[in-house]
Amino acid sequence: MSDTVVIGLDVGGTSTRALAVTLDGGRLGTGRAGGGNPTSHGATRAAGELLTALRAALAGIDPTRVRAGAIGLAGAGRLQADPAGRAAFADAWRTAGLRCPYAVHGDALIAYASATAAPRGTVLVAGTGAIAAEVRNLRLDRVADGHGWLLGDAGSGFWLGRQAVRRLLTALDSGTDPGDLGRRVLTELTGSAEIAARPRDTVDAVVQAATRRPPVELSRLAPLVLDAAAAGEPTGVALLDTAGTHLADTVGRIRAADDTDVLVLGGGLLTGDTPLAAAVHAEARRRWPDAPVRPAGDGAAAAAWLAARELPEVTDPTDLHARLVPPPT
Repeated sequence: MSDTVVIGLDVGGTSTRALAVTLDGGRLGTGRAGGGNPTSHGATRAAGELLTALRAALAGIDPTRVRAGAIGLAGAGRLQADPAGRAAFADAWRTAGLRCPYAVHGDALIAYASATAAPRGTVLVAGTGAIAAEVRNLRLDRVADGHGWLLGDAGSGFWLGRQAVRRLLTALDSGTDPGDLGRRVLTELTGSAEIAARPRDTVDAVVQAATRRPPVELSRLAPLVLDAAAAGEPTGVALLDTAGTHLADTVGRIRAADDTDVLVLGGGLLTGDTPLAAAVHAEARRRWPDAPVRPAGDGAAAAAWLAARELPEVTDPTDLHARLVPPPT
């Protein structure tokens, strides 16, 4: 067991993490690199970051000991449908000296597996976007939202950022005080909290600043909303409450009211000490009082476990999960 090594990678838009671990839980190496999502950065750059993380995790390890691997990333389906992207990732894998097969999983399944070994349950992921999925036999089954910034992702980081800008524009149009959150959004977009003598000039400046950027970059305003909500600022509190309701409603599309299976909360907005995480956790406990609600944890370790559980010598995947995947904090 200690001779067999598996590799797990958690690939995000801002960072890529790799883990080399043995089946008895020994962590042999870790690697970190920049964002490796091919949708965000293109296949060539993403594969380069993947290779950097792999090489760091495999430093001092004979790559022939690695018998399985898994890569978790948002937009896994798009990578699988892109021949150039698949080829770039496969080339990075081979360049790292690896000859074993690897699987590619969506970030929702990785988030789920980072919190539990249960074969069935539900996962909600909220970061830049938002998606909920029913898990059956450790595969995604029914899915809700994840429709992207233009058509969905209700309650996501993008949604919060766009709503904050809309609230600011409404205040400017009506000549009312935009509040602390509005002024912080105005400063972030235009560099100043000052409103022009002719408010329409400020409206135009806000619109131009927002539309000059790629639309998804509005998600960068989400932390301002979270901070405002934590401080009790009325607009921030209202937006966060609405976001929490949207996210819980998304889960409710695919989860029965009497479901007692585990519900995992993942993504940057729902892990760690954030007011949105607390709000969604409380709403989930209200709607599904008999179900455990858990935060997502180590995505690279979860990917390694998903790879390892397919090996023939693994007879107890649940016990293996306890060895490979640390409990979420």
